Amino acid sequence: MDSAPALDSVPVTLLTGFLGSGKTTLLRRVLSAAEFSDTAVVINEIGEISIDHYLVDFVDGDVVELPSGCLCCTVREDLAQTLRGLINRRDAGEIRWFRRMVIETSGLADPAPVLFTLGTDPMLDQRLRLDRVVTMVDAVTGVATLDRFAEAVRQAAVADAIVVSKTDLAPFGRDLAARLDALNPGAERHLAAETAGPAEVLFAGLHRATPLPSPTAAHSHGIAAFAIVLNSTVQRLDFARALGGLAQDRGYDLLRVKGLIAFADRPDRPAVIQAAQHAMFTPEWLDGWPDADRRNRLVFIVHDIMPEEILDRFAFVSPSLLGSMVPEHA
Repeated sequence: MDSAPALDSVPVTLLTGFLGSGKTTLLRRVLSAAEFSDTAVVINEIGEISIDHYLVDFVDGDVVELPSGCLCCTVREDLAQTLRGLINRRDAGEIRWFRRMVIETSGLADPAPVLFTLGTDPMLDQRLRLDRVVTMVDAVTGVATLDRFAEAVRQAAVADAIVVSKTDLAPFGRDLAARLDALNPGAERHLAAETAGPAEVLFAGLHRATPLPSPTAAHSHGIAAFAIVLNSTVQRLDFARALGGLAQDRGYDLLRVKGLIAFADRPDRPAVIQAAQHAMFTPEWLDGWPDADRRNRLVFIVHDIMPEEILDRFAFVSPSLLGSMVPEHA
């Protein structure tokens, strides 16, 4: 078996999207390249996905080796237990060494609980690092799906990158573009058919930049996205109390938080901040700011939480709101 340091941090991509949106197709395009054979794939399914066509060689137990050499594991019950088991078996040399992980959710799943799992389990929070959330949206049925299913809305809302599929069958029209702009104006946008390097979409790190939502947006199913800038020195303890208190009191509706903060004790090394529902992730410290924007900022993706409630929590750092966006109810 390959060997590597025992306590490294594995970057994780959460791949989500509604039923039939093309998640597996994108994943197969990426994993067909030899340089990504050191990838572990975890399919967190409810039952509508079959991986029988993947299976080539059983490695051990419920972990199988894909044609590309990647490892694949299907989860139907305890995601945290499965992820801990993969890390432990990898460290012990019982399965192939992997350097990155993709968690593919069920098409019917709200991705926020998966993010919550990664942030609340102490072992996973230390050993797995959330790299990005990628959401597939179907150009043919995307508008109707967003109208009908709250899960699809949440999948699009929490994404760092949105990949629009099936544009060979239907154009990427104005209605769908407007819905995605309204739900998640800060997300990268890609057309699956025109993406020459899908691996760059799947594996590019969130910490390279934290896009801010545009100041105007419309929302559906009570979902809203807005950003705040913290305009004074940020002490770590005060910040933890503010964000932690919000997560504790409103965790179910706190779908995702992401941002960059330079704390008072490390002013030259900003931290990547992430939270989901009741969970706060361990900060990832950068060597420097990823771009020219050096503002301490946080992007909130919420369900039925007013911006004023967020601002009140962070009053100690004179927060300012970038765009007042009030959730609408569908």
